[in-house]
Amino acid sequence: MLQRRLHVARAVLHARWVRGPVSQAAFEFLAFGIKQAWACLFGGAMLGLLMLTFLFYPDGALLSRYDFLVLAAVAIQVTMLLTGLETWEEARIILVFHVVGTIMELFKTHAGSWIYPEDSYLRIGAVPLFSGFMYAAVGSYLARVWRIFAFRFTHFPPLWLQGLLAVAIYVNFFAHHWLPDIRLALFAVTVLIYGRCWVQFRPDEAYRRMPLVVGFLLVALFIWFAENLGTFARAWAYPGQEDGWEMVSLAKLGSWYLLMIISFVLVATVHRARPTKFTR
Repeated sequence: MLQRRLHVARAVLHARWVRGPVSQAAFEFLAFGIKQAWACLFGGAMLGLLMLTFLFYPDGALLSRYDFLVLAAVAIQVTMLLTGLETWEEARIILVFHVVGTIMELFKTHAGSWIYPEDSYLRIGAVPLFSGFMYAAVGSYLARVWRIFAFRFTHFPPLWLQGLLAVAIYVNFFAHHWLPDIRLALFAVTVLIYGRCWVQFRPDEAYRRMPLVVGFLLVALFIWFAENLGTFARAWAYPGQEDGWEMVSLAKLGSWYLLMIISFVLVATVHRARPTKFTR
């Protein structure tokens, strides 16, 4: 119902404001931004909660800030499912990424890669449960942006090959603590696998396209920006941020690029992506 109303509102605005190629280009640019914001609904809500609770959450509250974030994240996720903003099939695959992320959180906090400085009850070891929803936000964005922009692909790699890459990426996040870090090789493999692949997306009426690897880099960049806001809000802290905030290392941009590919493969499995020919 909500999405139908939004489509009707878009049609009314298009008929009222678009009079030629310039106004069409401006309308398409605006539509692209609105659709991106709509796809980021869960992640944007979580980031907003991190900032608001950092600024305004009362000291000494009976419910800790981290526990409040867990309950709020559950409420947002349930609302999105009940309103049809996410499908149950997408929710299942997002849950898988949630679990994948939480397992990595348990290992990385034990290894001292980052810490969660506040106390809470809803946690596993050193990891508050809200952290898994930050990974779920990435999965939610990829699942929603795929549908909202009606993605199509050319030269789309076989899912089994992408799956092998995703497994190698995930294993390296753990193994590099004892074995040589092969992330540079993994970056190269992503280019080999996805280098020929283009994604078509529909910001308004016509399809546009870009190399899929460029899309990966742009999404990873925005996640890195969001992570800077998250650490500024003291939701978690990297070594060197315990006594005062500083920007997250650019090396984390590469980590998010690789981790995001795991989520992309999971969502691609849900959508059963296939290559398509470009249309005009």
